[in-house]
Amino acid sequence: MTCGRLNMSTKFSSESVEKLVDEFVKLPGIGRKSAQRLALYILKISHADAQRFASAIMDVKEKVGYCSVCGNIAEGQKCSICDDGRREKGVLCVVEQPSDIIAIEKAGQYRGLYHVLLGAISPLDGIGPEELRIRELVTRVSEEKLDEVIIATNPTAQGETTAVYISQLLKPHGVKVTRIARGLPVGSDIEYCDEQTLAKAFEGRKEL
Repeated sequence: MTCGRLNMSTKFSSESVEKLVDEFVKLPGIGRKSAQRLALYILKISHADAQRFASAIMDVKEKVGYCSVCGNIAEGQKCSICDDGRREKGVLCVVEQPSDIIAIEKAGQYRGLYHVLLGAISPLDGIGPEELRIRELVTRVSEEKLDEVIIATNPTAQGETTAVYISQLLKPHGVKVTRIARGLPVGSDIEYCDEQTLAKAFEGRKEL
């Protein structure tokens, strides 16, 4: 071990800290070294700060769920977007995850409603149409007076497969189905794209 630095390949002598590390490792994108650093950070903060952190986690689990209409994150039955009377009711944007909505809203180009699939079709991962909120999407299209459905799944193999599948399902309903433009890099995720790229992608969307 180098003097003054923690060898992250070793384990802590505290069982409680090791349990915390094990929990952090379960988070997406967090390896063991990062988990150990986070555990050390928690150890250093005040009891009050730790209590607020724990309380915030419990509040999310107890108060937050998914919007009964669109599938976005919500506290209550409906999310703030579905509840907003100023939104364009005739346009529906289909995304994979709630995080995509955050990115699109930040771009400021789109003012319609959303539908969250909570994933994308990926046979290799055992994810078919039945595992996604596609049935709910078809129901919304058949019941709501929609002028256009914009498919904004990610420009990945899974996202493209999902977009084609949905467009084929919706065309018999007589609604215009478009796909956001290719301004997004192939293989990228919407939530990581900059605002200008997303805005241009919505401006240049094409009918499927």
